[in-house]
Amino acid sequence: MTRYMNFFLILFGLLFANNIFAQTDRQHIRLGNKYFRSGAYEKADLEYQKAMSINENNTQAIYNHGCAAMQLGQDSIAVVQFQKAGQAETNKIRKAMAYHNIGVLFHNHQDYANAIEAYKEALRNNPHDDETRYNLELAKRQLKQNQDQNNQNQNQDKNGGQDNNKDKDKNKDNKKEDQNKNQEQKENQDKNKDKQQPQEQQISNDNAERLLDAAVQEEKRTKERLDKAMQQPRRKILQKNW
Repeated sequence: MTRYMNFFLILFGLLFANNIFAQTDRQHIRLGNKYFRSGAYEKADLEYQKAMSINENNTQAIYNHGCAAMQLGQDSIAVVQFQKAGQAETNKIRKAMAYHNIGVLFHNHQDYANAIEAYKEALRNNPHDDETRYNLELAKRQLKQNQDQNNQNQNQDKNGGQDNNKDKDKNKDNKKEDQNKNQEQKENQDKNKDKQQPQEQQISNDNAERLLDAAVQEEKRTKERLDKAMQQPRRKILQKNW
């Protein structure tokens, strides 16, 4: 009798322990939800993690842990938790909520491509979610705007590079043209100099010839005067007597 009593006590203890175990993760979740609603996100997150440590497959604890991390600004942790919840959850509405939140996180970081994929997955599980559909269309529009802006910037950079090359070529042409003009001016100066030198030389030669002719004529006149003077009688110079 005592042996059977001990057996039943052990069995009852195991069942009671299992019942406490099953209730404990739910209790942590309820307490975490209470903290979450009051804005105590750190305490809420701690309770959700306690629930996960008891039952790692509790998708509600995983999802709520992601929500708390999201409120605390721990976006990378939140994405991981939402992905785990979305993959493990069998309820399509809850699955859609997980992927919706993934889309919001990517959207906030302007990662529109991944946000679009997350929103699409959410709508596959809950096609009637108008909020997700609105976010999807907004992300598509913003992605297109980014792509158009990037294309415009690339075209401007390309055109800017072409304009710079044109300016460089133009500067080269102008520089070459200036060099040609300078060379032409130098050649003209040399030509003018060459022209001026014979003219100056010719003028100098003419002056020399005129001076030479003048000197010859003056010498001729002087000789004539001397010849004439030699032909006249000389006068006697008288000395006065006092």
